[in-house]
Amino acid sequence: MCGIVGYIGEKQAAPILLDGLARLEYRGYDSAGVAVYHDGKIEMVKASGRLSVVADMTDNGKSLKGTVGIGHTRWATHGSPTDVNAHPHFNEKESIVVVHNGIIENFQRLKSILMGYGYAFLSDTDTEVIAHLLDFYYKGNPLDAISKAMQRMEGSYALGIIFKEFPDNLFAVRKDSPLIVGKTSDGSILASDVPAILNYTRDVYYIENEEIVRMSASSMEFFNIDEKELIKEPVHINWDADAAEKGGYEFFMLKEINEQPKAVSDTFSPRIKNDIVDIEDLNLSDEEIRNINKLHVVACGSAWHTGMTAKYIYEGLAGIPVEVDLASEFRYRDPILPEGTLLIIISQSGETADSLAALRLAKKKGIKVLAIVNVVGSSIAREADIVFYTMAGPEIAVATTKAYSCQLIAHYLLAMKFAHVRGKISDVELKEMISAMRELPGKINTLIGEKERIQRFANRYLAAKDVFFMGRGIDYAISLEGSLKLKEISYIHSDAYAAGELKHGTISLIEDGSLVIAILTQKDLYAKTVSNIVEVKSRKAFVMVVTNESNKEAESVADYMVYIPETNKYFANSLAIIPLQLLAYYISLGKGLDVDKPRNLAKSVTVE
Repeated sequence: MCGIVGYIGEKQAAPILLDGLARLEYRGYDSAGVAVYHDGKIEMVKASGRLSVVADMTDNGKSLKGTVGIGHTRWATHGSPTDVNAHPHFNEKESIVVVHNGIIENFQRLKSILMGYGYAFLSDTDTEVIAHLLDFYYKGNPLDAISKAMQRMEGSYALGIIFKEFPDNLFAVRKDSPLIVGKTSDGSILASDVPAILNYTRDVYYIENEEIVRMSASSMEFFNIDEKELIKEPVHINWDADAAEKGGYEFFMLKEINEQPKAVSDTFSPRIKNDIVDIEDLNLSDEEIRNINKLHVVACGSAWHTGMTAKYIYEGLAGIPVEVDLASEFRYRDPILPEGTLLIIISQSGETADSLAALRLAKKKGIKVLAIVNVVGSSIAREADIVFYTMAGPEIAVATTKAYSCQLIAHYLLAMKFAHVRGKISDVELKEMISAMRELPGKINTLIGEKERIQRFANRYLAAKDVFFMGRGIDYAISLEGSLKLKEISYIHSDAYAAGELKHGTISLIEDGSLVIAILTQKDLYAKTVSNIVEVKSRKAFVMVVTNESNKEAESVADYMVYIPETNKYFANSLAIIPLQLLAYYISLGKGLDVDKPRNLAKSVTVE
C-alpha cells in the first residue's frame, strides 16, 4: 500500500515529490503529505483525501522552497484517515521528519516506553513512534540513531527520513517493504515503486532488508544495520515511461485491457524457440522436472485465481498433483511440504506481504520456490530460487487485467514444458499447443473489438445488487476472477460458485431478474453446466453465457450470448476473461465511479 518519494538535489524538491506521488496513486491511499527543508526549518503540508488537496495547498509544490524533501500517500492502518494521522510525522522538536510504508508491530510497547520518558503523541499512527524513537537515540549521528531504532522496531517498514541538523543528507531505510533509490542528473531520489522515478532516472538500486542509504545531492552510500558500508550495483529499468501514462484512454484499466495482446505475446515469445518451450534461464533441469512429485501454488487475489486455473492445467496436462493455497492461510496452517514439492508463488508486484511470508516459510522448510512476478528486482524475485518474469510492463489500475493474463501464460508454458519433459504429451501435441498459443493475441484482440456490445449489455445492469457467476473446472476459476473484477470496481456484490454447488444452498438466493453469468468453455462439462443453467432459469434468473463459438446449443438456455473463439481447452481462460473484464469496466464507468482507484483497495498489498 501507500507510496513514498524523496528527493535531494539542485532543483526545488516539492514539485518532484508531488509528481512522483501522483505516479504512485495506483497503490491506493486516503491521505497525503510532503515535508521540505528550507532555511533552517522543515516545512510540512499534509491532508486527508486526494493528493490534489496537497497540490492545491502548495500551488503544485511551488510555494514550498527547498531542495530536499520527502512525500507520502497513506493508506490507513493505524488511526483513521485524518489530517493529523497523515504522513509525514515529526518528533516533538520538529527536527526529525519521517514517512513510512509498512506496519510497526510492537508500536504500542514502544509508545508506552517513550511516553514513560515524557514523549507526547499527536496521532494514532505507528509511524509517529518512529520519529520519537529516532529522537530518543539521536545524539548527533543520524546513522547511529537509525541503526539503534531499527534494532528496536518489529514489523515492516520503508522509511524516508530528514534530520534538520543534516540538511545535506536524505536517509532511506528498508525492512520487508519495497524501496528503491537512484541518481538523477541533478541529485538523488528514492521511491517505493519504479513509476515514481522513471522520469528522473533509469538506473536504480534495490534496497535489501535492514539496509540504510545516506544520500546527498551528489553521492549515495549504503550501510547494513551495523553501520558497515556496503557496495551495491544498480539495475537498469527498461520500462517505457509512456507506458505509465493513459495514452488517450479515459482510464488506465481500459488502456491495460487493450494492451493484453501485446503483453501476452511479450510473455510467451521469448520462451518459445524452434517449436519447443525454452526455460533454460530458469535453471530448472529436465531431471528436476521429472523429480517433481507435487506442486504447491500460493498466491492472493487475482494471482490466486490464476493458480486455480493452473491446478486443472498442471494436473490434466502434466499429471502432477497440485495444491492451491491463499497465501494468508498457507503461512498459518503449518503446511506439509514433502520432498519433491515445488512451491510456485505468484505476485504481480513481487512485494505482496503474505506471499513473501509464504515464500520464506517454504524456504525455511527446505522447499524450492519458483516465483511468477512482473517486477524485476522485487522482494519475491530476489528471494525465490527460480524466477519466471511476466512481461506485462507497469500496470497502474488497481484491478489487474494484463498482469493476470500474463500470469496465465506463465502457467501454460510451465505446464507444457513439464508435460513434455515427463512424457505426457508428444512433440506433435506440444507443437499444436504452441500454435494455439501464438493465436491467442489475435483472438484476444478480436474480443476487445467487441467492447461496444458488452457496454450496451453492461448499461442494463448498472443498478444490479447481486450477480452470480458459475462454471465447472477451469470455468469455475474463470468465474472467480470475473466476479472479483465486478465487485472490486463496481461495488456490486457478486460471488462465483462451482456450478454443481448451487443446489447446496446458494440457489435459494436466485430470484426473478437475478443476473447469472455462466461460463462454458470446457466441452466435456457442457451438459452438466447447462443443467445448472436450467435450474436457475426455472427460478426466473436472467442468464448471460460466455462460451465457445461452436456451442450453439447454449442459445436454448441463455438470455444473452457472448462467444469466444475456439482454442485449446487449457487456454480458454485467456479468452473468456476478456468480456468479463470489459463488463466490469463498463458497469463501473456507467455508475460514474473511479475505475482505476476503487475505494478501500490498493494495487500492491504490502501489509497483512
